Amino acid sequence: MDNMPTQELEALRFIRYEAQDAIGYITLNRPEKRNALSADMVTELKQAFEFAEDDEACKVIVLRAEGGAFCAGADLAYIQELQGFGYTDNLADSTHLMQLFHQIYTLKKVVIAQVQGHALAGGCGLAALCDFAFAVPEAKFGFTEVKIGFLPAIVSVFLIRKIGEARTKQLLLTGDIISAQKALDIHLVNEVVPAETLAAHVYAFARRLCVENSAQSMEVTKEMLARLPEMPLEDSLRYAAQLNAEARGTLDCRRGIAAFLAKEKISWEN
Repeated sequence: MDNMPTQELEALRFIRYEAQDAIGYITLNRPEKRNALSADMVTELKQAFEFAEDDEACKVIVLRAEGGAFCAGADLAYIQELQGFGYTDNLADSTHLMQLFHQIYTLKKVVIAQVQGHALAGGCGLAALCDFAFAVPEAKFGFTEVKIGFLPAIVSVFLIRKIGEARTKQLLLTGDIISAQKALDIHLVNEVVPAETLAAHVYAFARRLCVENSAQSMEVTKEMLARLPEMPLEDSLRYAAQLNAEARGTLDCRRGIAAFLAKEKISWEN
């Protein structure tokens, strides 16, 4: 797919996109609503991730937010609107969110969540779907859907893969809100970082991936890790062997091995 013109993204109301130093930043930009999700915001997120995936100026993606909250889940006005939906409309709306979650999880490029504030319900789902998540100590996490008679259904598919069945049950069935440290303990996030250094820490991590790692290798590895859990053992081993063989014939592999044998440091930005 050809890149969408930049001006199409500039017209977005709730999302900002910019690329700098090979990092594509997707910013939730609805701070007055604690970056709560609405149907329009989900649409714009899908557009931004699609653009970033094809943007040649972007090798790694950072999902971040403006204001004090990362994302508070569904917008209150949006929840009230859903009260009038029938099953067909609700299924279409649920599918819309499902498509966003699947898109993030299967995106070719690495996605890093920069969580500067609370991430709750659907907002916690956004952070959990990213390949890496860095959070400030003050951030709270949780899936509170059961407390209002709702279901954290879509995110559960991905959460079981990320943190396992027992921890997923603990989070989803209790609806408890947990600290950033607890989120780290159960591997919902990768690191807890002081607020004053969060942006710099995420930038340094993203830049390391840009410089030290082959984009092609990261893409194939992401796809492999997404597909392996659903395969029987023998099929997964054959699939892994096939990928191994294919990787050996790529230009990136030949270049990387040549540099390794010559004891030369390689930069994957060039």
